[in-house]
Amino acid sequence: MSQEMWLTLVSIAVGTYLIRLLPYLWMRKKLAKHENDETTPDMPDWLTVSGPAMIAAMLGSSLVPVHLTIPSWTATVAGLLATLLVWSKTKSMGLPTLTGVVVFGAVKVVLG
Repeated sequence: MSQEMWLTLVSIAVGTYLIRLLPYLWMRKKLAKHENDETTPDMPDWLTVSGPAMIAAMLGSSLVPVHLTIPSWTATVAGLLATLLVWSKTKSMGLPTLTGVVVFGAVKVVLG
C-alpha cells in the first residue's frame, strides 16, 4: 500500500480511538471529583447524544454510493431493503448487517 493509504488508515484509527477515549476520560475525572462527597454527577446531554449522532452520520454517508450510477444505486437500495427486512424479523444487529452486505455485493456483481 502507498504511504498515503497508511497515513489515512492510521489517522482514522487514531481518530476513532480518541472519539471513544476522550469522553471516557472526561467522565471518569468528573466521577472521581464527586467520589468524596458521595454524590453522582449528571450525565451531560452532549455525551448521551454523541453516540447516536455518530452512528447517524456514518449511516448517512454510507447510503450514498461512491459511483453515482444506476447499478450502484440499485445495489445500495437492495442492501438497505434487505437489511431492514431482516432486522424487522430478527430485531438484532449482526444478521441484518451481514444480509445487507451480502445482498449489496451480489447485486453489484450481477449488475457490474
